[in-house]
Amino acid sequence: MVHTSNFVKVKCPDCQNEQVAFKRPATPVTCHVCGSTLIKPKGGNGTVKGQLLEVVD
Repeated sequence: MVHTSNFVKVKCPDCQNEQVAFKRPATPVTCHVCGSTLIKPKGGNGTVKGQLLEVVD
C-alpha cells in the first residue's frame, strides 16, 4: 500500500522557521514569522521555495 501525504514540512530560507504546509496550495504559502513565500501554487503540487524537510503523515 502506497501512503501519500498532502502535507510537507518546509524550512524558510530567510528566517529558518519550520512549518507544516499543504503541498498542493491554491494560493501562495507564506512563512508565519517573516512573510517570505514558502510554496507557490502551480496547478497540482506547488513549487517549494524553502527547504523541504519531510513529508508529514
